[in-house]
Parts: sequence; structure tokens; C-alpha cells
Amino acid sequence: MLFGPGFGGEEARVTPALPEGAHHRRGFLTIEQQRWIVERFHEWTRGPVPPRSAKVRGHEMSVTTVCLGWHWQPYKYTRTATDVNGRKVLDFPDWMTDLARAAIMAATGDEALAGSYRPDTALVNFYDEQAKMGMHQDRDERTDAPVVSLSIGDSCRFRFGNTEHRNRPYQDLELVSGDLFVFGGPSRFAYHGVTKIHPGTAPEGCGLSAGRINITMRETGLEG
Repeated sequence: MLFGPGFGGEEARVTPALPEGAHHRRGFLTIEQQRWIVERFHEWTRGPVPPRSAKVRGHEMSVTTVCLGWHWQPYKYTRTATDVNGRKVLDFPDWMTDLARAAIMAATGDEALAGSYRPDTALVNFYDEQAKMGMHQDRDERTDAPVVSLSIGDSCRFRFGNTEHRNRPYQDLELVSGDLFVFGGPSRFAYHGVTKIHPGTAPEGCGLSAGRINITMRETGLEG
């Protein structure tokens, strides 16, 4: 499966009226591409570091996460999963770099930004029908490079807010299987979360019969 310039589903279209720096593109991944990525997801979950629910301020998250490149744990990145089993996480794959750059290009049309984007970690979250994600900022990276987010499986209600606090103004969007969401620039540190999963909405053939996979690719700005 190749992810290069011009990549994206034929039905891809842009959601208007988002804050500057935020971009929603529906239909970015085709069904075949979604299914291929889900196959990779099942490979990742077999280790060396199994999926786990991280604890934030003593409370276990309702999503389970497997990481590539760097292991995320509140509020830092490490090469080894010191909060799970001490094993080194899987490498960040080259194809995912190509995919992330294609996503930036599709979302922004900025060839220079896409070409210079060098993601080195992916947080792969699995949501069952009860899972949610509270409003938060992605601030553990040492760079303000954009975050690239992909959705596969059941659709969700995604809340995208402002950079100052968790309260209004915010927008609720429906993210469906195959959708792309990119946020950078003035929106890079916007609060965001998932308030609801819609069971039974995963499209036939996407590779998931239930639940939602969300892949976020980032530049950590870290070395080593």
C-alpha cells in the first residue's frame, strides 16, 4: 500500500468554517486503505508493547493505546514503555511518513509544509462504544508542527475548541471512517476531545466490525 502525492479517496471533501490551521477532509482513506491499516493495527497490538489504558492524574483512560516510534505516557515520551513492560516500542514506519505528508498536502495544499513534515511518533487509540476522550491539548511535543489524525471504524462526535480553555467556543464535528483531521498553526494547541462513539456505524469492509481506531501522527522534536 503506497501513500504518496495526490493520495486520498475520490469522495474526499473539505469541511468549511473551522478555525485557522484546522482542516477536516472527509473520505481521505478509501475502504481498501482503511482495511490495510487495520491489518497493521492488529500486528502492532501483538507487541512488543501491548495496548494499554494510560492513567492521567490517577484515572485510567477509557481508550487503549499502542504507540509507534516513541511511547507516550502522561506527560512525556520515552523510547521504552516504562509504565507497561519496559520494552522498546515498534519503529515508526516509513510508509506512515509518506501517509502523513500526503495528508498535510491534501488538507492544506501547502507543498513546503508537507515536504518538511517529519513525524516520528504515532499514538494509535482504540475506542469501544463506551470510550470517550476528555478535552485536552497536545502539549507533550517540543515542536508546534501539525498533528495528523485519521479515523477508521465507528463514527464519533469530535469536539474541537479554542487554545485558552476547555469551554466554549468549540465545534462538534462528526468524524467518520476514512476521515482526516489536521490541526496546526494557530490551532495547534487547541483543546479537543471525543464526546461520543456511534456504535454500528463502521462501514462494511473497513476492517473493523465495531469500535473506532484513531491514529495521530506527530513530530516530537526529541532526539535519541
